[in-house]
Amino acid sequence: MFKSKLYKTLVIALIAVSACSCKKYLELRPYDGVVRDEFWQTKEQLLSAVIGCYTSLTVQSSSADKSPVENFFVWGEIRADMVVPGIGMTLDENNVVNGNILPTNSVTSWRGFYRIINQCNTVLDYAPNVKAVDNTLTQTQLNGYLAEALTLRSLMYFYLVKTFGDVPLKLKSTSSDTDIGQIPKNTRKEILDQVVADLKLAESYAVTSYGNNAYDKGRITRYTVNALQADVYLWMDNYADCITACDKVISSGRYGLVTSTSQAGWFNPLYVAGNSAEGIFEIQYDQQLLNPFYNMFLTTRARYKANPIVVDEFYTTDLQDENNKDIRGVDAAVRVGDQTIYKYVGLDKDNTRTIDNSYAHWIVYRYADILLMKAEACIYSNRGAETLNIINTIRTRAKALPASALSPNADDVSGLTDYVLAERAREFAYEGKRWYDLLRNAKRNNYARLDILISAAVRVVPASFQQSTVNKLKDPNSHYFPINQYEIQNNPNLVQNPFYK
Repeated sequence: MFKSKLYKTLVIALIAVSACSCKKYLELRPYDGVVRDEFWQTKEQLLSAVIGCYTSLTVQSSSADKSPVENFFVWGEIRADMVVPGIGMTLDENNVVNGNILPTNSVTSWRGFYRIINQCNTVLDYAPNVKAVDNTLTQTQLNGYLAEALTLRSLMYFYLVKTFGDVPLKLKSTSSDTDIGQIPKNTRKEILDQVVADLKLAESYAVTSYGNNAYDKGRITRYTVNALQADVYLWMDNYADCITACDKVISSGRYGLVTSTSQAGWFNPLYVAGNSAEGIFEIQYDQQLLNPFYNMFLTTRARYKANPIVVDEFYTTDLQDENNKDIRGVDAAVRVGDQTIYKYVGLDKDNTRTIDNSYAHWIVYRYADILLMKAEACIYSNRGAETLNIINTIRTRAKALPASALSPNADDVSGLTDYVLAERAREFAYEGKRWYDLLRNAKRNNYARLDILISAAVRVVPASFQQSTVNKLKDPNSHYFPINQYEIQNNPNLVQNPFYK
C-alpha cells in the first residue's frame, strides 16, 4: 500500500526535507555536508525524497501555518458562497469572509507552498546525479520521479497564481547559504507558461500505472498530469488544449463515474474508502496521518459551516417525497440539522467519523472534474450540445432533481456558463474548487461576467459588509490575496499586490 510505503520511507525522507523547512520567505537550510554528500546515493533515498514532497502536502511548515491541504479548502471556499463562519472560526478567517483582507492576515501565508516547491526543486536538481552512483536506477525510474516533482511543483504554482496573481518563480533549489536570494515576483503569465512547459515534460516522463491502485491514486501518473493540464488550460482560456487534455483521461479507459442505486453506494467508495474508480489524484491519509477536517467541521467549535441556503438553492428539495433527493446534497455535502460540512467527516447518513478515524483522503482531481472541465471548454468551442450532454450525464448519476435543471440553448454561452457553474457547485461542494470556479468564469473576456462574483458575495457576506465588499470586488485587483506582510518585510524585492498598497 502507498500509505504504508510512505511511512516506511518517511524517516529517511525527513532527513532530506528537514533541510528545506522555511524560517522566513525562501530562507532554507543549506544542503551542504551530510545531505548533499551522503544522502543522494541510492534509488531508495531518491524515492524517499519524492515521497517527502507528498508528505509535506499534509503537514504544517510551521506552527503558525496551515498545511497545504488545509489551504486547498480554505483558499478555495472561504471567499465563495457555500460556507459560513462556525463558532470556532478565527478572527483572520472572519475578516476574509467579510472582505476585510490585510497583508497581516495569516490566511495569506504561502510558506507551505514554497517549502514544497523547494523540495521538488531539490529532487529535480539532485535526482539525475543518483543515476551516476546507483546503476540499479533506470532511466525510466528516474524520469518517473522527475515527473512527480515537476507536477507537484506545477500544482503549487497553479494554486499560487490563482490565489495571489503574480508570485516569485524559483526553479532551482537552495543548495547552500550563498544561494539564498531575494527574488522579485514574476507575472502570472510567466508562471503559467513555465507550468505548461513543465507539464509537457512531465507528461512524457510520467508512468501510466504503478501496478497498485493506492499508488495510482496517491502518486502522480500521466493522467494526473493531464488533469492538471486541463485545469491550467481552462484557467488560461485555452479551450482546445483543455479538451485535448480531458480527452486523454477519458480515452484512457481507466476512470469512470461511481454509480449506485443508493446514496451510500456512491458516498462510501468516493469519500469513506477513497481511491475509487473515479479518483485520479487523492492526497492520502490513514490512522497514522489524520486529516484536519474533524476539527474544522465536526466539533462544537467547528470553524466552518455550510451556508443554510445550499440545500434549497443549489440542490433543491422535493417537498412531496423527502427520499427523492440529489444524492450529492443532504447527508453527503451537508448535514442539514446543524449545517455540518459532511463530505469529509461522515461515514454514512447516520454516523460521523471520530477524531481517531478522521482520515478521509483529500481529492484533488476525479473523473467528474474532467467531464465538467471539458463541458466548460466546449461552451467556448461552439460545442454547446456536448456541454449539455455532459451535464446530463453528471446529473443522471447524481439523481439531480428537476428543480435544479436549467434549459439553455446549445448556443447560449451565458446560460451554459451558468449551468456548468451551478453543476460544479453541486458536484464539488466543499472540495476546494468553488472560489476558483467563480473567479475563472468571472474574469473571462475581460470580466464580462463580474456579476458572478458579486452574486456570490451577496449570498454570504453579512449585510453590514455587503456594500463595501461589492465595491471592492468591482476592482479585479481585489480578487487576489495580498502578499503576506512577513514576506514583504523579509524580501525587499517583493512588491505588494496593487489593491493592498
